[in-house]
Amino acid sequence: MAETLGNLSDKLTIVKLKQFHTEDEERLKSLKKQEKQLQNEIDDLVKDAVSGKIPLEKLTFSANKVYKKEGNETQDLTGSIGQVFGFLADTNCKLWHVQEKIYEFETVPAEEKDGVIKELAILNLERN
Repeated sequence: MAETLGNLSDKLTIVKLKQFHTEDEERLKSLKKQEKQLQNEIDDLVKDAVSGKIPLEKLTFSANKVYKKEGNETQDLTGSIGQVFGFLADTNCKLWHVQEKIYEFETVPAEEKDGVIKELAILNLERN
C-alpha cells in the first residue's frame, strides 16, 4: 500500500505515544525499531517527492469527508509544513487520550459523556 506523508506522520506519532506510555523494555525495543523504520520511510518519501521521482498527482489525495459542518467546527490550519505537522502531532496526542476514556466509557460520569463524544468527533475531524 502506498503511504502518504500524513499516514506516516500518524503512525510515527502513535509509536511515540506508545513509547511515552510504556516502561516494558522489550516493547520499547520493538517501538524503537518501528520509530526508525517510519523515520526512514518519511525521509525517503520527502526525498523522492523533492527529486521528482513521485509525480505531483500522486502527492495529493482528496479525502472527500462527509460530515455535518455546523456544530462541528474545526480550526483552519496555516503556517509552515513543520507547524502543520506539529499541529497534527498535538492533535494525535489529544485524540489518544480522549480515546483512552472511550475504552472505559462506563467510568465517565454521565454528565461528561456527551462532551467526551463531541471532543472525540472534533479531534478526528481535525486530524483528518
